[in-house]
Amino acid sequence: MPKPPKIPQSVLVIIHTPALDVLLLERADHAAFWQSVTGSKDRLDEPLADTAVREVGEETGIMIGGALVPRSALFDWQYSIDYEIYPEFRYRYEAGVLYNTEHWFSLQVPERIDVSLAPREHTAYMWLPYEEAASRCFSSSNADAILQLPRRLAARAIDPQSGQLAGERGQ
Repeated sequence: MPKPPKIPQSVLVIIHTPALDVLLLERADHAAFWQSVTGSKDRLDEPLADTAVREVGEETGIMIGGALVPRSALFDWQYSIDYEIYPEFRYRYEAGVLYNTEHWFSLQVPERIDVSLAPREHTAYMWLPYEEAASRCFSSSNADAILQLPRRLAARAIDPQSGQLAGERGQ
């Protein structure tokens, strides 16, 4: 049975340590194509955070929501970009779909941890300081997201007036 067409709404999840070491994955279908975790919604009504949790688990084996990586470690940047789908990947979508909307997240893990790759998707992984990780990304938007990581995390800092995370106030 053929796979249903992909939904042109996806997530990008930058997995990083407190020291801003970033996890990169090498795609199985494109050697030397290094990237962060990415993936499309499975259903139109699937919440984006659930898509991020699912994709991280599928691609790295990191389970979000446990003691090692609590759900609060996932940060929705409330930011998205639209990009043109590479022509060689358009067959995965309904006819005529040319653009995808990608929503950006980050996930902080306590340290550089070993991951379990999905062999049909990725062949290798590496942890690099964020600037070096950005320079290794094939996708310029993925590189841009990684370079924004320090600023995005600073914006998520605790607000002294409300005592809440900035990201929880919808900013």
